[in-house]
Amino acid sequence: MKFQEFTDDCQHRLDKLFNVYLKNSTIPAKKLQDAMTYAVLNGGKRIRPLLVYATGYALNASTENSDPPAIAIELIHAYSLIHDDLPAMDNSDLRRGKPACHKAFDEATAILAGDALQPLAFEILATHPATLEDSQRLAMIRILSDASGYQGMVSGQALDLAGTDAISEMYQLKTGALLIASVKLGAVAANVRDKKTLTALETFAKNIGLAFQMQDDLLDIEDSAITGKPKGLDTANKKITFPSLLGIEKTRAMIEELYSESLTALKTIGEKTLFLKELAEALLQRKK
Repeated sequence: MKFQEFTDDCQHRLDKLFNVYLKNSTIPAKKLQDAMTYAVLNGGKRIRPLLVYATGYALNASTENSDPPAIAIELIHAYSLIHDDLPAMDNSDLRRGKPACHKAFDEATAILAGDALQPLAFEILATHPATLEDSQRLAMIRILSDASGYQGMVSGQALDLAGTDAISEMYQLKTGALLIASVKLGAVAANVRDKKTLTALETFAKNIGLAFQMQDDLLDIEDSAITGKPKGLDTANKKITFPSLLGIEKTRAMIEELYSESLTALKTIGEKTLFLKELAEALLQRKK
């Protein structure tokens, strides 16, 4: 299977899952359902679920067992973007070139949509009819709750709002935590517990996560017209970024170094990491 075929198959699986849990589900409040669906289906690269699937593939997980964590982590990511865009947070009117959820609907509905996507993610991990053992489901719930809560993404957002100088720590929490969780979830889907393998995957994801955020910082400066976000949003919000601290060329050099280190980490796992490698390359060569 080629990489494009792999990603197309993953996207197709995700679309079917979104139909089941969002578009065709029974949610009493229609406006809330519309806002949840809008936020999740409003484009996006689906990086986190692709990491789940690619890790599961590398470790011989059944694709069906990768489905629940793949959709769950994307729902958590979608909720985080809804809240990030709110006036009290990043105050962004656009997301992926379209009106942010609070602009397409209203602020209260957007907040509630984010609130609803969080428990839905954990409900799916607990109840999706995959052939997962209870221990696997519990491990997935723990991984996702740690990565998305105060030990991970939420603390990262808090540090970002506070204007911290500890930029690497902030990015590792705000962005890196969910990327690391993605590969961990893929490993749990495969029921792999080998410490050496898990350490290699975490190293890979940690390096890719930091490089990915550095690339985002560069795009905000250089290619913001095609990122789907307001131009120069980081500058407007007076955020400390890697280019503002290191300069553009040194930031580019660090991205290349992190990418190289991420590939080195994968060498200890085996031959089926090809999709993880190609996904990392696609992420760091992207223009949006």
